[in-house]
Amino acid sequence: MSKRKRRNWTKQNKKWGSLFLIKLTSMTRPRLPRCLRFNPSVYYFKPQGIPLRELEEITLLPDELEALKLYEIDELEQIEASKKMKISQPTFARLLGSANKKVAQAVIKGKAIRIEKR
Repeated sequence: MSKRKRRNWTKQNKKWGSLFLIKLTSMTRPRLPRCLRFNPSVYYFKPQGIPLRELEEITLLPDELEALKLYEIDELEQIEASKKMKISQPTFARLLGSANKKVAQAVIKGKAIRIEKR
């Protein structure tokens, strides 16, 4: 947004002032909706014998869980799985990497895994 447009926008909307202008200029591209079909029946996993209140949690996002399921359980290639989720293959690879890292960290460091609900 050019300085002239910013100035005009601020003049037109004085009641919002610069606070709203900062939000307008720092907005990112909106996320495209992802096709998620898997709905888990369990939302927590934890190490045996340790109360949940004493454990650190790692949150697994629904799209990360879907990526894990499609790749590891359904044994789809990344390209096929990304088409099912209606995302690009590099995005799918990032989701899969993030999910694998979170699960490995939970297993190795003895943390609880909380699966975020949609």
